[in-house]
Amino acid sequence: MLRDLQLRNFRCFEAIAAEFSLGFNFIVGANGQGKTTLLEAACVLLRLQSQRAATLAPAVRAGERSFVVAGHVEGHLLQFYYSSLRRKVAFDGVEQRDLAEYLQLARVVSFANNDLDLIRGAAEPRRRYLDFIGSQVDPRYRPALRAYERALRVRNALLKSPHPRPRELAAYSEPLVTAGRSLGEMRAALVRRLGPTAERAHHAIGQGEVLALAYVPGNEEDFGAQLERVQAEDARLHLTTVGPHRDDLRLQVRGLPAAQFASEGQQRTAALALKLAQAQLFAEETEAAPLLLIDDIFGELDASRRNALLAALPNESQKLVTATSLDWREAGSDGPVLKLADGEIRRRNG
Repeated sequence: MLRDLQLRNFRCFEAIAAEFSLGFNFIVGANGQGKTTLLEAACVLLRLQSQRAATLAPAVRAGERSFVVAGHVEGHLLQFYYSSLRRKVAFDGVEQRDLAEYLQLARVVSFANNDLDLIRGAAEPRRRYLDFIGSQVDPRYRPALRAYERALRVRNALLKSPHPRPRELAAYSEPLVTAGRSLGEMRAALVRRLGPTAERAHHAIGQGEVLALAYVPGNEEDFGAQLERVQAEDARLHLTTVGPHRDDLRLQVRGLPAAQFASEGQQRTAALALKLAQAQLFAEETEAAPLLLIDDIFGELDASRRNALLAALPNESQKLVTATSLDWREAGSDGPVLKLADGEIRRRNG
């Protein structure tokens, strides 16, 4: 459980602190007060990455050079200092070089309105969804992803040179293939695990509709041979045209592509099912319920989907829920209310 959270120079906040309880915690305030920022800070503290952005640089408050987030989790004090020049992670006051123990403390699942991009957007949000999960359940995942990204940057830089030499390209393709194969295998395994759970969740909250997931690799099984075959085309386009950076997650509702044929309500249900599957996978993997960050989505759902989602959320999970009002709140979802206004939090039990 995340017992408390302290922020300094994090996005809109110069300094703010909050205390949380088990179960539901409702963060209520007008738009622009920083509700989403509190959820982001919780994710950054626990996972050292943001659920909102690919990098942490935008989280530094305007005019400042660094931020600090801290909090107590399962009786341990976690602290994270970030600047463009340095990152410092401390566990019970001791700076950490190996982050394994730190990152094992808690898993995070984020629900937000832009989760619709998982269904109807380009492939990148779906790859990020898989990467966010993979990095939390498999210690090999993040190193493989980083190795692939480094190799891809190097190969693309070479392809942008005026006359890239084939032998040089072949040499730089080797680390790309090695990391790419590993990353692709882990993504495929992840989708195989997520699929049945997402399908059951969708059936429960989607009034019996059927969701199907499939991993679509961005390269052929023999990735190395394919890179050789497309080398001339890559040189002409100055970029690598095949590989896991082109992977996708195919989603179908009632046998049809969800992006093109599902209604907005069906798309929202599919996005929720993906996040519920993520939560279930984390619970199975770690035998501990994840922290759920639920950002202003209940007001966007009709009553039947809202009630179905509330029933589907893991009872054991701590839930941080943002909203502009609590008019939608149902019985059984009681919890403390943190009123956020003008950079300050007032707490009341509700």
